[in-house]
Amino acid sequence: MSLLPFKKKAAEEPVIVSPEVEAFLDGYSIEVMPRTAAKVDDFRDLLPQGTRVYVAHIEGTPIEEMVETAARLNAEGYDVMPHFPARIIKDEATLADWIARYQGEANVNQALLLAGGVDKPHGDFHSSMQLLETGLFDKAGFKRLHVAGHPEGNKDIDRDGSTKLVMEALGWKQEFSKRTDAKMALATQFCFEAGPVIEWADSLVEAGIDIPVHIGVAGPAKLQTLIKFSIACGVGASLKVLQKRAKDVTKLLLPFEPDQFITDLAAHKAANPDFNIEKVHFFPLGGIKTNANWAITHGGASGVPVNQK
Repeated sequence: MSLLPFKKKAAEEPVIVSPEVEAFLDGYSIEVMPRTAAKVDDFRDLLPQGTRVYVAHIEGTPIEEMVETAARLNAEGYDVMPHFPARIIKDEATLADWIARYQGEANVNQALLLAGGVDKPHGDFHSSMQLLETGLFDKAGFKRLHVAGHPEGNKDIDRDGSTKLVMEALGWKQEFSKRTDAKMALATQFCFEAGPVIEWADSLVEAGIDIPVHIGVAGPAKLQTLIKFSIACGVGASLKVLQKRAKDVTKLLLPFEPDQFITDLAAHKAANPDFNIEKVHFFPLGGIKTNANWAITHGGASGVPVNQK
């Protein structure tokens, strides 16, 4: 399995759209925050119709700003999936209030449930499983419930470097998927090397976990930006791909693009149609517009935004 290409493309070099990549990018999702979404005049200039847009809830962001962003995206024709970070939700009454606000003001029926990047819980919840156990999402008729996946493990959960607790949690979520009417998926952390991701995805199947995977992909960004976010987010072994490049000072200012990572996964998916990676989820670390333009250039019909049709 080849690694990422770091050769800078000539400005005039045309991009030949691969049918495999075009198919793999179909229905991709992307993540925004209220402050980054506010910089976009109209998402229809950037994203295909019906794109799932995750709205990341960072500690300290008022729920009013989250709901306002969700309502705006819904009005522009996008499927909105806000984050519900367990550790910043005080109690069940707060969770019920958030769900009611999102539904009533922004027509939301999808959610990404996370533990959340906070060391000390603000209240009663510390895991996404506790949020699911309340039954509030099913009671509200949510159609999709996504939970976290960790292709390279999670040292915040398994401090010994194993994957024991992560796999136990996935086993619980697998059982929950059988008793909820909502469709579930694993939305993963971003990675940079396809081989280990394929091995991890196959290991889930071997463990009896058939929840589809939406693989996290870091959008185009400066190398320094990617390394900073990778370390902060606990990216594992594939970080060595970036670290190797960082040793070449002539390449430090060149942008990284996920071409080869996606190409390798797309080829594997085309050769193995039952492969459990179902969709691509972009983390636009270099900016929403930059990421969307990459998808427009490389995704063929799968990347065409509403206002370019």
